[in-house]
Amino acid sequence: MKTKKIPMRMCVGCREMKEKKSLVRVVRTTEGEIRMDPTGKMNGRGAYVCPDPACLEKAVRQKQLERALEARIDESVLSRLQEAVRDHQ
Repeated sequence: MKTKKIPMRMCVGCREMKEKKSLVRVVRTTEGEIRMDPTGKMNGRGAYVCPDPACLEKAVRQKQLERALEARIDESVLSRLQEAVRDHQ
């Protein structure tokens, strides 16, 4: 029997490869809005972060999230992302 391949993605905060299901996807939509993607299938440019507030903070502090999404992140959007990561745990 053939084993199913598990998709892996890199966290922009800790730079570790992890299973796609265990990470949180942040997406910049075609309209330029930055938001969480609970389904993992939204259109737009995406980046993956561990569901750990410290990992998200590191990604923001080093501007890795902005670089991956190719967009500036406002403070209001950042607070929503931090709240969503806390709720995801």
